[in-house]
Amino acid sequence: MTAETAGEPAWRGIATEEVDEVSAPLAALLRRRSRTLLTDLMRPWWRRVAAIGAAVTVASLCLLAGPWLIGVAIDDGVPPVLHGGNVVPLLRIAAVLAVTVGVQAVATRRFVTMTGEVGQAVVLDLRRRLFRHVLALPVAFHESYTSGRVISRQTSDIEAISNLFEEGLDSLVSAALTLGLVGTGMMLLDWRLGLVALAGFVPLTWLTAWFRRESATAYRRIRETNSLVIVHFVETFGGISAVQAFRREKRNFQIYSELSRDYAKASTKAARLIAVYAPGIGITGNVITGIVLLYGGYLVLDGSVKVGVLASFLLYLERFFDPLQDVSQFYNSFQAAASALEKISGVLEEEPSVAEPAAPLALPSASGAEHAGAEGAGAEHAGRRVRFESVRFAYREAVVLPGLDLDVPAGQTVALVGETGAGKTTIARLLARFYDPLSGRVTLDGVDLRSLPDPVLRSEVVLITQENFLFSGSVADNIRLGRPSATDLEVEAAARAIGAHDFIAALPSGYATGVGKRGGRLSAGQRQLVSFARAFIAAPGVLVLDEATALLDIPSERLVQSALRTVLAGRTAVVIAHRLSTVAIADRILVLRSGEIVEDGPPDELMGGSGEYADLHARWAASLA
Repeated sequence: MTAETAGEPAWRGIATEEVDEVSAPLAALLRRRSRTLLTDLMRPWWRRVAAIGAAVTVASLCLLAGPWLIGVAIDDGVPPVLHGGNVVPLLRIAAVLAVTVGVQAVATRRFVTMTGEVGQAVVLDLRRRLFRHVLALPVAFHESYTSGRVISRQTSDIEAISNLFEEGLDSLVSAALTLGLVGTGMMLLDWRLGLVALAGFVPLTWLTAWFRRESATAYRRIRETNSLVIVHFVETFGGISAVQAFRREKRNFQIYSELSRDYAKASTKAARLIAVYAPGIGITGNVITGIVLLYGGYLVLDGSVKVGVLASFLLYLERFFDPLQDVSQFYNSFQAAASALEKISGVLEEEPSVAEPAAPLALPSASGAEHAGAEGAGAEHAGRRVRFESVRFAYREAVVLPGLDLDVPAGQTVALVGETGAGKTTIARLLARFYDPLSGRVTLDGVDLRSLPDPVLRSEVVLITQENFLFSGSVADNIRLGRPSATDLEVEAAARAIGAHDFIAALPSGYATGVGKRGGRLSAGQRQLVSFARAFIAAPGVLVLDEATALLDIPSERLVQSALRTVLAGRTAVVIAHRLSTVAIADRILVLRSGEIVEDGPPDELMGGSGEYADLHARWAASLA
């Protein structure tokens, strides 16, 4: 059985791999994928892009008119002044030149302004699209694709694309157009000198192809090493307590230094490529200019080329090589943005393994449900019936649930117990639809979870884990997370219902008190009570508690026990806990072994028997003695 067919996505696509080198076919795929994304991003702005193209064309034509007008002035404007004192032709040429300079300035300003506007609009769209897509990806993706990489995609990679629009894109576009126009202009001016100039394209083409190939690898390596630096930084300070507790500061610093050194090496290699490419262009340009000057001088002496034509040609030649210098100067921004776009496009191509239904179904009305009671805190609730029908699930090749059948009537509290790896958390994740089963189905009041729209499912099934994560903000904000529209009175009613009001009221600013990073200003028991309050105010039909009291001490656990009874009243609940004191409030206990139910019954009945639950309870009681 492959990883993909085993249930949990492997998430090992080219988007999520940090690799040192890529094969030619893979590199082509990365470029094609990036172009597809860029085309999609630019599509809404095609009119503005067309206007930019028109502006840069006008600016380039005006710029190229200068050398031609200078040549005309030398050949047709200066002689009348020297021989007859007639300055009118020269003044006319000067007036035309002044107009072209003015038009060029206006067109350039318009071009640069519109490029910046479109660039920032595209970056904003990309930033929002990436954030929204990553939010929609399942837990399996986030468990394998580290938060540091996600941060790298959203920050440094987006910033690289933004820098391209801000610093170099206008020069790159202008350079590309100028090369074509100048080359055409030189051929029209004098085809013999034009052929000599274009001969310089042979070494330039080879040099540019080499630079493009090597720099693409170099800048991809820069993005990869930069991502690894961010990953290590985030993981180190995200787990700073563990780092300090196990004296890992020195080792983590060594790892960070090595990763930073790799990043510096990658950046140095890219700089060395520029140091070869830019002078190479300059040397080639100077050699070609010298050859054109010698050959053009011979043609002037021969009388087949005018002095003004040669002067114009030399000025054109300068403008021919200058854009290539601009390309070399901004190519690092271009390659950095291209590498960043490859990474981002890979993430955006990751398909959610838990997809929205093509034909969503509605849940039947829950009889007697009043999901926002008289006091707004969900005073009465109607649970939903939960069924697992021949559910099979595996993580990669490890089968966890070989074929689970489970029926939980509406309003019943079921506790799952068993050794680690028995499948308890997997059941919770399937019920919350973090994953979908390989075969079989999980239903809510007879409706397959895969047929329910995500907003409906999230409003009916709420999962509370031992992490009891609190967001930065006030206590009220965190309680209101369960129902953002709840009023202050409804928030307080929910807190009172689960017994959290007294400790909240005693805080310095009451419900407006900030909880700090991850709720660090509150104790573990207080954080759990806040999480219960937001579950209570959300009024779900099904509540899943996965080791929700595992991190609490005994006094805190006793404080939470009464809140649990309030939260679970009237709801269907699935409680997972190693502490058997927590599961004592259940109506029914299921003992799991290797994904199969080996015991099923009320707590008193199982505890009085001689099965696994009785043995577990005896060992747990002995551990407390």
